[in-house]
Amino acid sequence: MSGLLLTLLLLPLVGSGLVFAWKDKSSKYLALGIALVQMLVTFYIAADFDFNPTVDSVLQHEINYPWSQFMKSSLHFGIDGMSLLLLLLTNILTPIIILSSFNENVSYRNTFYGLILLMQFGLVGVFTSLDGLLFYIFWEVTLIPIWFIAGLWGQENKRFEFTTKFFVYTFVGSLFMLAGLIYVYNNSASFALTDLYNAQLNETQQTVVFWFIFFAFAVKLPVFPFHTWQPDTYTYSPTQGSMLLSGIMLKMAVYGVMRYLLPITPLPIAGISGQIVIILAIVGIVHGALIAIIQTDMKRIIAYSSFSHVGLMVAGIFASAVVTLRGTFTIEGAEGALVQTFAHGINVVGLFYCCDILYKRFKSRDIRQMGGLAKVAPKFAVLFLIII
Repeated sequence: MSGLLLTLLLLPLVGSGLVFAWKDKSSKYLALGIALVQMLVTFYIAADFDFNPTVDSVLQHEINYPWSQFMKSSLHFGIDGMSLLLLLLTNILTPIIILSSFNENVSYRNTFYGLILLMQFGLVGVFTSLDGLLFYIFWEVTLIPIWFIAGLWGQENKRFEFTTKFFVYTFVGSLFMLAGLIYVYNNSASFALTDLYNAQLNETQQTVVFWFIFFAFAVKLPVFPFHTWQPDTYTYSPTQGSMLLSGIMLKMAVYGVMRYLLPITPLPIAGISGQIVIILAIVGIVHGALIAIIQTDMKRIIAYSSFSHVGLMVAGIFASAVVTLRGTFTIEGAEGALVQTFAHGINVVGLFYCCDILYKRFKSRDIRQMGGLAKVAPKFAVLFLIII
């Protein structure tokens, strides 16, 4: 059964290579076909998934091949309930994102669609990898295509400014995460996830590791005050880039927090560090909402409201973790955050798509110029209301 997971990993990678080489205008149909097959494979895995596994078989469709004895790392992949939810989100949204560009005159379309599939490959790798080094490699793989998509197809007069800010923020954050993972690795047997969980770290060491790794996740989510790259990047990226960033890419950080940060550094999370993160998340909820209210550009409204919603996810995850680690077991906060994560992905992609439709109609994203929309486009207004 591991062949299904191998298909999920290799199909978008091989597909991206085919699309890159496909010079014909029909490359968009090839990309869509590959994304739809990927979605169907994911549905099959979900339909066949055992939601009541034994303790010894929580991971399903597991793949484990040693690939670096020197680094004590292996090609270790697997799927559990959390991975499955995010795989469904990724592989449902990717064909929708590709389809949303069909009525646009995309330049270098084979490169554009090839980059989207390469992004999908990186995302699947992040959500299924069970090795710290492998997780980091896939994390960085996702940065490459989104940087090119934003930089090459984004708003021309803003490309250099916002892509540079985005790249510096995310790359520096990634280096901190790598440093944290290497520190844990030096105190464990290997990069295997179970070995990282069992690393012999005292509270001070865990606190250092926590803030190093959390910084990378805080930038990607983003969490206040590491969010200043987000509004411009969402606003000036092409619609499909904004969809990928907000709908799927930030979920990597949610996954990283729950898969790596909470189990590896429980002591600081149960202490003051966890409380600080909750406070930052709450500040982000309020700050994002207040800034969104005064915006007139639809993309910036979505960007700041998304930032506010992310604060709710982070607060739920860490509140649940703090309470549990202090002796009262509860998973409601974490479960709620995962549901919110999935719903946010669907919602924000729908909002950016509606925004794109409105921009093509009004040639502006200024909401002050869109009065009376329900009268001239009642069906669209109802759809917009449902998505909101």
